[in-house]
Amino acid sequence: MATLPNIAWIGAGRMGIPMAGFILQAGYPLMVYSRSAANRQKLSALGAKEATTINDCVRAADVIFSSLPDDNALREVTLGAQGILASAKRGAIFADTSTVSTDISSAVDREAAQRGIAYLRIPISGNAASAQKGEVTALVSGPEEAWSRVRPIVESFSKAQIYMGAGEQARYMKLVVNLIVVNLAQSLAEALALGRKAGLDWNLMLDTVAQSTIASPWVKIKASLLKQRDFTPTMTTRLILKDIDLMLAEARAKDVCTPLTAMTRQIMQSLIGAGFEQDDYMAVVKLAEQQSGLSTEAVE
Repeated sequence: MATLPNIAWIGAGRMGIPMAGFILQAGYPLMVYSRSAANRQKLSALGAKEATTINDCVRAADVIFSSLPDDNALREVTLGAQGILASAKRGAIFADTSTVSTDISSAVDREAAQRGIAYLRIPISGNAASAQKGEVTALVSGPEEAWSRVRPIVESFSKAQIYMGAGEQARYMKLVVNLIVVNLAQSLAEALALGRKAGLDWNLMLDTVAQSTIASPWVKIKASLLKQRDFTPTMTTRLILKDIDLMLAEARAKDVCTPLTAMTRQIMQSLIGAGFEQDDYMAVVKLAEQQSGLSTEAVE
């Protein structure tokens, strides 16, 4: 039997914990580093070894994963003097699952190449709820040979894996998907406010939307949560605003006109100003209700 690769996991948050947990369930040896001792302990309870520094976590690893909130976190964790790339051994594979800009991703790629480390971009399409079920989709780009080695590990925590090319294609694809999501969220909020004003039954309206021509896994999940008026964050308004800023920056760089997304950004900023910063971004439904003179309390 072939020896299983040693895996390091950096960043144990809402997404990282369940994904790393599935890797452990698949039998891989895994060491975790997170600034949060409580989050490290959640994975150590599943069989992971804990590390208190990035260097300790990655120096013996064959494959290193990271799950981080933004560009600054990826820059610090990967490019710092005691970061992943300075600490990992030559020949290791580094796979980042975060949603970040192509600028920082390209900088990581250059440094990884200089150090003899294969770099995979594996941003994840899905949220914490789908990660807990192993139902996320992995968007992949980077060296194909490295991907062939890492794929069995990624299959342990995802329902689908889509290889898109040798460069930053996966980063762009994640922004394409999320651009559709944020604008659909605002469209749904406006439509539901109109339906309520017209006297449509809330639950019947959502059931109908979930069985209509626009039905999708995302629509069905959101309709179910909205029936319960459940705005527990799967992704906070603050984080979705970060993603929108990435979309708009890439659009400007590519000379793409995005008036709808620019307007949605203004609305999400208003949502934060209205006190919904840490709510799920679908609290945009509440904002549309407020602006339409409707109650934001439970709907009969």
